[in-house]
Amino acid sequence: MRIARFSIDGNVAFGAVEGDKPDELVLDIIKGIPFTDFELSGTKVPLSKVRLLPPVLPNKVVAFGRNYAEHARELGNEVPDAPFAFFKPSTSVIGPGDEIQYPSFTEELHHEAELAVVIGRMCREVPRERVKDVIFGFTCANDITARDVQKREKQWARAKGFDTSCPLGPWVETGLDLETASDLTVQLTVNGEQRQLGRTSEMIHSIEELIVNISEAMTLLPGDVILTGTPAGVGPLNVGDEVAVTIEGIGTLTNKVVKRG
Repeated sequence: MRIARFSIDGNVAFGAVEGDKPDELVLDIIKGIPFTDFELSGTKVPLSKVRLLPPVLPNKVVAFGRNYAEHARELGNEVPDAPFAFFKPSTSVIGPGDEIQYPSFTEELHHEAELAVVIGRMCREVPRERVKDVIFGFTCANDITARDVQKREKQWARAKGFDTSCPLGPWVETGLDLETASDLTVQLTVNGEQRQLGRTSEMIHSIEELIVNISEAMTLLPGDVILTGTPAGVGPLNVGDEVAVTIEGIGTLTNKVVKRG
């Protein structure tokens, strides 16, 4: 099931996305929130009539860097022996169609297409065999990065945590099991030109390893998001660019870059 979060007539709701053709998709509005047992209301609205929002509002976004060997090497970095985590604040999250604002403090804004894991229930110290039980679903993410700031400041808070640096969407796909999610095509285009193309099977540390690793240290809450790393091919974005992340079996997340006003 594809679960979207949307607004219509000033109201915000979750809905199940139904249909196969992009111009015929509809949302069956969910009663309540999707992290508990829920029912479909039967009230349906065309997707074209709503504004899609970030599919979740995470308490925290935990991202893992250098989790694809070729990406680590393309930036001249060593491949880490253990998962390498950092955070993106909730204020960095935007949804499909929202604008990525080019910050004034950088001259080298980069895209990074990633598979994102959405946590479905509160958990801590999750054993590997139970990871599947704490996952709500998967979505597309773009870990927008001020590369020059990242290199200059060494730590990544400003380089990866600025406003609009974490596009998520277009919805959460709940129908993928871990085995399937571990071998999906990840693609990114800028203005229709392919920049990144990889598979989640190229990850150094698996989805299970990442969740085990971070849940050893902290409690994960429903709606929290885990970014699993980016394949090789990261590169610059300019004002006016349209950047699209497509992940097999999930969908396409599209955003436009604008100058921060």
